[in-house]
Amino acid sequence: ARLEDIFAESDYVLRYEKGNFKAGYCLIKDMKVAIINKYFPIEGKINCLYDILRSIQIDASRLSEKSQKLYGEICNQEVKT
Repeated sequence: ARLEDIFAESDYVLRYEKGNFKAGYCLIKDMKVAIINKYFPIEGKINCLYDILRSIQIDASRLSEKSQKLYGEICNQEVKT
């Protein structure tokens, strides 16, 4: 399972757009839209997806088994400093 798959199976819409986001992404919770800076390097995009998934609530019952496992691992991981 990929991080993007979790978004595809949830209520959230994931978009890659140009923008001036300090954190590399913009989250519009009312509309359940996550926008990632499309000019970010791939590692930056992955980190953004990870950060977003840790900060939003997703109905895990709607996810496939693989995505549920990945989402569970993400949510249960300690924040690395």
